[in-house]
Amino acid sequence: MKKKDVIHLFDTLKSIDPEPKTELNYDTPFELLISVLLSAQSTDVGVNKATAKLYPVANTPQAFLKLGEEGLKSYISTIGLYNSKAKHAIQTARKLVDEFDGEVPKTRKELESLPGVGRKTANVVLNVLWGEPTMAVDTHIFRVSNRTGLAPGKNPLEVEKKLLKVIPKEYMEYAHHWLILHGRYTCMARKPKCHACPINDACTWVEKTIA
Repeated sequence: MKKKDVIHLFDTLKSIDPEPKTELNYDTPFELLISVLLSAQSTDVGVNKATAKLYPVANTPQAFLKLGEEGLKSYISTIGLYNSKAKHAIQTARKLVDEFDGEVPKTRKELESLPGVGRKTANVVLNVLWGEPTMAVDTHIFRVSNRTGLAPGKNPLEVEKKLLKVIPKEYMEYAHHWLILHGRYTCMARKPKCHACPINDACTWVEKTIA
């Protein structure tokens, strides 16, 4: 995709939603970290339903440790892979208490040292909490990047590196949200709404439809 088309794409998405936010509900850095950890292979809606009951009871590392793994499972059992997620969440809470004074760290290396926290989760936390120009490539962003021609790649890391190169700095703070929301509500996997797509004219997808 040509630079002018990249700029047009993000200008258009910005005009629709100037300052998009994550759809995960949270009030504190720890809540966001846990919500992102729980969201792997799960929907934000599903995570929000579970945490709406969980966070009033436990929303700090210390409270998680008191709740325990089995107690946590009772709140997140509706979420996919809840057994492993509960285990990782409790392990993360323990590490935060023991090594970070109960606070969510602000560097990628420290975040990725937490159990269950990989590159994508770290990127989300860095971007949402600390405003870092990161790009967390999930299935939506991977699909949009390849379909539109913005940053085609064979795997998430390849797409991430390309996005960081092609997206102008002035768009990076919100680029992750613009792309994920576009993939979630317009450029869906099975029935993309090409006819209603605001960036249809910049998209190079050979299968796109206009009518």
